[in-house]
Amino acid sequence: MTTRPLLAADKVSPEVHAIIASFHRGIVDEVAATVARDPVVVVGMAQNPVVKAARRLLDQEGIAYTYLEYGSYFSKWKERLAIKLWAGFPTFPMVFFDGVLVGGNSELVKLKAAGKLKK
Repeated sequence: MTTRPLLAADKVSPEVHAIIASFHRGIVDEVAATVARDPVVVVGMAQNPVVKAARRLLDQEGIAYTYLEYGSYFSKWKERLAIKLWAGFPTFPMVFFDGVLVGGNSELVKLKAAGKLKK
């Protein structure tokens, strides 16, 4: 498994830790709770064709999912940034199966091609 480097916690001041912890915390808590509770979750944004493609693929495969939408290209970018920081994933959609982030639409397409897209 490859991981990206992160700034070590001891290199971040307590004040910055507090800012990070509170940055749109309600949204992050909502996403985390939904991911913990529901078997399949898609986190996305309005008007995004890649989000629509991922949802369409899941619909075509008969896979039920919970959809959480945060803004569009014109709104809620800070809320989406908080989700990206929480997940460590740079794009939308974010697709979770049983609490595990499997990626976005590209990864769903690969899972389907490999016969690993669970129902």
